Amino acid sequence: MEPRPWHRFYDDGVPTSIDYMDLTLPQILDKTAEKYKDRSAVLFEGLRLTYGQLKEYVDRLACALQAMGIRKGDKVAIQLPNLPQTIIAYYGVLKAGGIAVMTNPLYVAREIEHQFNDAGCKAAIIADFLWMQKVREIRDKLPCEFYVLTGIKDFLPFPKNFLFPFVAKKTGTVVKVPSEKGVYWLKDLLDRYEPAPKPIEYDMEEICNLQYTGGTTGVSKGAMLTHRNLSYNVQQCKAWFPIVEEGREVILSALPFFHSFGLTVCMNFAILIGGVQIPVPNPRDIKKLISLIEKYRVTLFPGVPTLFNAINQFPGIEKVDIRSVKGCISGSAPLPIEVAQRFEQLTGGSIIEGYGLTETSPVSHANPLVNKARRKIGSIGLPVPDTDCKIVDLEEGTKELPPGQDGEVIIKGPQVMKGYYNRPDETAQVLRDGWLYTGDIGKMDEDGYFYIVGRKKEMIIAGGYNIYPREIDEVLYEHPKILEACAIGVPDPHRGETVKAFVVLKPGETATEQEIIDYCRTKLAAYKVPRIIEFRDELPKSTVGKVLRRVLKEEEMAKLKKQ
Repeated sequence: MEPRPWHRFYDDGVPTSIDYMDLTLPQILDKTAEKYKDRSAVLFEGLRLTYGQLKEYVDRLACALQAMGIRKGDKVAIQLPNLPQTIIAYYGVLKAGGIAVMTNPLYVAREIEHQFNDAGCKAAIIADFLWMQKVREIRDKLPCEFYVLTGIKDFLPFPKNFLFPFVAKKTGTVVKVPSEKGVYWLKDLLDRYEPAPKPIEYDMEEICNLQYTGGTTGVSKGAMLTHRNLSYNVQQCKAWFPIVEEGREVILSALPFFHSFGLTVCMNFAILIGGVQIPVPNPRDIKKLISLIEKYRVTLFPGVPTLFNAINQFPGIEKVDIRSVKGCISGSAPLPIEVAQRFEQLTGGSIIEGYGLTETSPVSHANPLVNKARRKIGSIGLPVPDTDCKIVDLEEGTKELPPGQDGEVIIKGPQVMKGYYNRPDETAQVLRDGWLYTGDIGKMDEDGYFYIVGRKKEMIIAGGYNIYPREIDEVLYEHPKILEACAIGVPDPHRGETVKAFVVLKPGETATEQEIIDYCRTKLAAYKVPRIIEFRDELPKSTVGKVLRRVLKEEEMAKLKKQ
């Protein structure tokens, strides 16, 4: 790659190009387990899994899946919160030759049905409570031949595993799963099968993940991520953090593994560097989060601004020792300068803002971590090694714009996806001549630092989650009382953005704000549900009758300026 203006601002020790290991993620786990067999890989509620034990569990699951009919290229959904089992499931699926389809545990039945069918999942590995609450009732509508269940208690050490049913019963979360054909327990499979899966010959260009994201149409679609995409991106992350000490880091895995950010910078990154990771199934429990940082002397903490801000604001945080944290990367939403400064005061470490997309595996940009003089507040930073980026005109996307001018951000690099699964038309829209057209509007300064100033797409980012307003519109239009509807993102001090919906009722109908919100809760994951409903007599439209979302957004921003 030819020299770029941003290369001179890299931290000392960060290369402009990397000599990559051509290893798949399971091969990286094997390599790490050979080197650090007896070192801790996972700590969870008193459980300690060494790298040797983690590899053995992965091999046992891979062997089981192969025996149950999973062949190279078969899709296996994984719908779990952050647990030790999630790591075992992910690497087990890949080692068996399967393609992992990471599924959000917050999805409702409608969303699960779309994703499993769109991907053509042959099997699914699911939390027992999700099976009983959501998946079992739509089993006949899904393509899966079998299901593997696991419960939180399965990997709890004694006496927590003994006490868990009593705690679950007391809190109303006790799960009783009836015996059914085609339903197996992960724990039984790990006991029954040997750690000897049939070896799979991999091509680095073959797909290993279908990572679902939204789109301009509002329909969730699978980004085809290859072994090279994910392996190289995690190696790019390692190169970007020269402070990392292999075999000695402690990573707080509070970002969900089903999201590409958590998958790469928590799960896969920890395994690449031989670090110990602490899976966090409920990152909203800030008290627990802080106690984990203090107890295990966490050194690396990838997160989102809302998470860092919640820790900053936690009562009595000044009296807690969290100064073991030396490095954090913040993504998914803009990082306010006050949040960054406060967190660095509390920890003594460095927190940097980065950028990425599901389609880039996901990391493409980050600010320098070590040399604070090279960070630029408000910037997403510099393209990581072997990544090219430029700003092009919004109309055709063919003219490169000079520094300071706003245009569409386009990216090229080894982490860019192969395309969208079974969607050649949408793939052609975003992948052109090797460049990924992100749909984000940004600019580059004279030094090669990039800034996001808006979105060409209408995506809402709330609490780090991507929300596509078209999907919310479609749910609202299904309501029998609603004539027209339009959802937009509005600023929110805690979530970055939150969803507001404008609703026009059918003649003669009446409805309350809460009624509409409650209806949406039955159709959408909780983070997508509108928090604000505004009833109107009509919505702004173009000359051809298209509802103008942009006008509603402009009206809301104008209101805020007057306040």
